[in-house]
Amino acid sequence: MHYTSFCTKFLLLAILSCMSLPAAELVENKQGVQGYQDTPYLSWINYRVHDNSRPKPTHVDSLPITTPPPTDAVVLFDGSSMERWNPIETWAVKHGILVAQKGVLVSKESFGDSQIHLEFKVPTEKSIKFTDRGNNGVGLMGFCEIQIFDSHPMHKEKLYADGQCASIYGQTPPLVNACRKPGEWQSFDITFTAPVFEGERLVSPAYVTVYHNGLLVQNHEKIWGPTLHRGIAPYKTHPSELPITLKGHDSKVEFRNIWVRPL
Repeated sequence: MHYTSFCTKFLLLAILSCMSLPAAELVENKQGVQGYQDTPYLSWINYRVHDNSRPKPTHVDSLPITTPPPTDAVVLFDGSSMERWNPIETWAVKHGILVAQKGVLVSKESFGDSQIHLEFKVPTEKSIKFTDRGNNGVGLMGFCEIQIFDSHPMHKEKLYADGQCASIYGQTPPLVNACRKPGEWQSFDITFTAPVFEGERLVSPAYVTVYHNGLLVQNHEKIWGPTLHRGIAPYKTHPSELPITLKGHDSKVEFRNIWVRPL
């Protein structure tokens, strides 16, 4: 079997195996933050997954965002086509912009340790459910999602801290909320260190550093395992390189200028 095909199939199996727990109703606390109080406790901190009592990041103004790809980068999207991604009918390129819909967009190439840059814009239209507001995410090797969400403080509805934009979803909130208003371009700059396995044994977990709109929001943060909705999961051995994913949640998030530097 071709290695790229193997990695893609492995990733799709991993996505299916990381399906969330059965849906439950969000609960709003006295501060107006919606979340859960019936999910598992995170072992490294005294909060539950998506805990609505967990402190929310403070909003701060951000920096300029556009960064052209360096000469050693793999350009995954430059505005011309989706040729670097596995075809999916629900996503489209319109006027040089990649527009998300339903389904997971999977890169044809696989990566391990890497530097990733992408620019995104959450829609201005009001979603039917506020939990779908600008909802997407960057899947690192498919198992770790760096959340994309419209977490700007202008909105009345507040989501749990570990679901904020630039969170390690379900695990670690960003240090600050660097969100711009809907309809404005934003950026992620991500440095990812892949997990290391010896056979079935985890030798070293994954780590990630994230800059959101130029501000440091995840500082070489440990990834504790696959990121899930309402759940936690242990590491499972996988190839040293896997595709990058963009996780459509039926929200028309737009993307441009996506590139990766293998490290």
